[in-house]
Amino acid sequence: MQNFIEELTWRGMIHQMMPGTDELLASGMQTAYLGIDPTADSLHIGHLCGVMMLRHFQRCGHKPLALVGGATGMIGDPSGKSQERNLLDEATLAHNVACIKKQLAKFLDFDSDASNRAELVNNYDWMKDFTFLAFARDIGKHITVNYMMAKESVQKRLNGEARDGLSFTEFTYQLLQGYDFLYLYEHKGCRLQLGGADQWGNITTGSELIRRTNGGECFALTCPLVTKSDGRKFGKTESGNVWLDEERTSPYEFYQFWINVPDDDAKRYIKIFTSLTREEIEAIIDEHDTDPGRRILQKRLAEEVTVMVHSREAYERAVAASNILFGKATKESLLALDEQTLLAVFKDVPHYEVSREQVVGARAVDLMAETTPCFSSKGEMRKLTQGGGVQLNKEKLAAFDQIIGEGDLLDGKYLLVGQGKKKNYLVIVK
Repeated sequence: MQNFIEELTWRGMIHQMMPGTDELLASGMQTAYLGIDPTADSLHIGHLCGVMMLRHFQRCGHKPLALVGGATGMIGDPSGKSQERNLLDEATLAHNVACIKKQLAKFLDFDSDASNRAELVNNYDWMKDFTFLAFARDIGKHITVNYMMAKESVQKRLNGEARDGLSFTEFTYQLLQGYDFLYLYEHKGCRLQLGGADQWGNITTGSELIRRTNGGECFALTCPLVTKSDGRKFGKTESGNVWLDEERTSPYEFYQFWINVPDDDAKRYIKIFTSLTREEIEAIIDEHDTDPGRRILQKRLAEEVTVMVHSREAYERAVAASNILFGKATKESLLALDEQTLLAVFKDVPHYEVSREQVVGARAVDLMAETTPCFSSKGEMRKLTQGGGVQLNKEKLAAFDQIIGEGDLLDGKYLLVGQGKKKNYLVIVK
């Protein structure tokens, strides 16, 4: 069996680990779980480090359990939060759980006959019939308030970081998560819990609960919270989270996130977010360092993660869309873009909205220099057209007074106007 601890160590994916964890894993196939709260109907790349831990765990011959917190998701974990989450209803949580199941199947083997095939469990299944009185009597009596109060996640909220303090609902979260560990220990033989660095307090509550209820021995391992090289939070852009669902973040935008990371970040991320071997990664970094301008490292990182999360076809479409901005496109490549990707590619170029009556049947010079300010004057537009410097949908405009027809509209409502090699304008037909 491949050594899981050694694998995570060279990848920089271990933050804290209970003594004895490496000996446990060396003794044979083990079961570990990692929990994900279904607060949305998609994972985002902030979840990826934990999911990759499960992926490596399975590749090292062990059995991963992915726990989707249908019950704890109704509460909200206070760890790392400055205010209480909005609580979700049961129908919303059920929808979110179903969506996350599909995404996790891209990373883990749930369907083979292997003894270490992954399982997806939902803590709602064992919490839904647990009454408050039974939980307080059978579980709550084992963990003292003093123990729970000492947790860093609780202390931060109580010592001024929380605007509205810490609700009893959130306070119970660590006990609920602790019971998850106990349940999986008793019913699935799970002796190891994985999680992010901010989960250490919740995880150790679970191990303490197991020790106090039946004297069992269990273990914990956390990964560091991934940051950018400048210390800022990883996984967010100006528009928000980078999601794994292509309806929330298109494959093009997803690819662009990875292709644009700085060198220092790329050298860390390729270890954490891909399954490439140590030898492969070292070779890629060495090749990159000989000519950083070619961005070999970022290109390989973006390829690996985009293919893993979406597909090879989605990756190839994202690369083709990226090339459009650098003058390597044709009208055919523009027509191949779906509307979401088209808008993502040209989100930073000037947009002009016009009515259909102002476009169809109009002369190009009137549309580009009078109806819209793509050109400062008709004279400038005429001169550039004669010199071959004006493009319509990536094709040279044949004549300044060319008539625009319905057939020129991309997706029936867009025109891409190019001025020279670098300036582009998107005309949106309403």
